[in-house]
Amino acid sequence: MKNILCFGDSNTWGYNPNTKERYPWGIRWTSKLQEKLNDVNIIEQGLCGRTTVFEDVSRPNRKGVNTLRDIFKETKDIDSVILMLGTNDCKSHYGNTEKRIAHGVEECLDLVLKYVAPEKVLLVSPIQLGEDVWMEQYDPEFNANSVVVSKHLKEEYQKVAEKRKVHFLAASEYASPSKADQEHLDIVGHDNLAEAIYESVKCNWKCA
Repeated sequence: MKNILCFGDSNTWGYNPNTKERYPWGIRWTSKLQEKLNDVNIIEQGLCGRTTVFEDVSRPNRKGVNTLRDIFKETKDIDSVILMLGTNDCKSHYGNTEKRIAHGVEECLDLVLKYVAPEKVLLVSPIQLGEDVWMEQYDPEFNANSVVVSKHLKEEYQKVAEKRKVHFLAASEYASPSKADQEHLDIVGHDNLAEAIYESVKCNWKCA
């Protein structure tokens, strides 16, 4: 059975913006993708707060490139990878531009490509942040510039995907942040993203 690693942050983990808990199986996009595929095992590797290459001083082990390195050391039979990171990199305390974030995701990709062929990698640029995400009632770890940066990730990630010859999909074309917190996918967003990724996997990886 083929193994697909889905590596990302809270929107891969399945964070529910209404309850602040995890969406159950059958709701989060990774589980929906599993149900759509035949003879494929989805490895769910989402973590709230995860970044590409940036250290979170208040929460340990959020630097994605380090975790990827550990995963590939421990798991030798990963056939394909879906990589979706970048939302947390937009937080104001990192002071990142879209180009710097894209460079971080490229560093993650370079590690992945040591183990998986580029035609078996799907780079997904994240959904955009809501216009008011930085307000006190939502997530003040962001600021107004974070929203602007998030809107430019699609273009920069597409450049990285073309450079590294991996497949590309923009989550922002299929899903928007929940009105509940301006940051995370709602149920409809998970459904739409699952369908979009499934179509990409079906066409490019012949998995269904």
